[in-house]
Amino acid sequence: MSKKIENVENVLKRAEKVAVAAAKKSGAMLVREFARFDRSQINRKQNNETVTKWDLASERLLINEIRRAFPEHAFLSEESGNDGQTAPFRWIIDPIDGTTNFTIHNPLWSISIGLAYNDELVFGLIYIPYLKEMYTARHLHGAFCNNKKISPSIIVGQSVNHAFCHGKTDQAILFATKYIKVQKTSHVDCRQLGSAAAELAYVACGRMESMVMFGVNAWDVAGGALLVREAGGRVVNELGQPWRLADKTLIATNGLVEAEILSVIKKL
Repeated sequence: MSKKIENVENVLKRAEKVAVAAAKKSGAMLVREFARFDRSQINRKQNNETVTKWDLASERLLINEIRRAFPEHAFLSEESGNDGQTAPFRWIIDPIDGTTNFTIHNPLWSISIGLAYNDELVFGLIYIPYLKEMYTARHLHGAFCNNKKISPSIIVGQSVNHAFCHGKTDQAILFATKYIKVQKTSHVDCRQLGSAAAELAYVACGRMESMVMFGVNAWDVAGGALLVREAGGRVVNELGQPWRLADKTLIATNGLVEAEILSVIKKL
């Protein structure tokens, strides 16, 4: 093993410990506030997305905890954007993925943290605080939920469960509505759970067979994309090529239903 690879591996081992601790700390804070959240506290961003003071508080906590351990790293997060730093390692953070679920007291919301090295995902974390499910993956080390190895389902045929999500652009919404129409009118189970990160975790651990997202933001999926891959699933773009952070359509599957999903998307 070259010295460079050794150094990256050492960073990833530390990164996992730091990120898990930060996610648990943020999760504990959010669970406390979740129970008493008042929907009158909701604000709207320019794209009409929901944001709360707890999105901002969680983001500050996560970035501060991680930056304390890795001051030389760059950060990209949903609420504050790109921090302007240039570095081989870049953390990609969604402090509450599923804010709307959080505001209506639906417990399926999550914290998503990804780490990229030269724009390749090398560490991913999804934490669903209310369910106390901590999903983690490191490059070439497999995927885990609460330290137990996970893998996608082997289900095909009529028993498959699909999920979908979309960004806020008109184009992304149009593609999503066309996709759900094709699936539903074909009598295929397809649903939107309200947290892209949780949906990716569910593909990784075999609860669902696929998740498609149109109009991807990196922070929505950086934690989950690596999770699916390391679990043994597949993550591709609309052309069937390996998904990269710059791609705007993400298709995550157990591998067995990928051709079916791609054929549906081709029709759109």
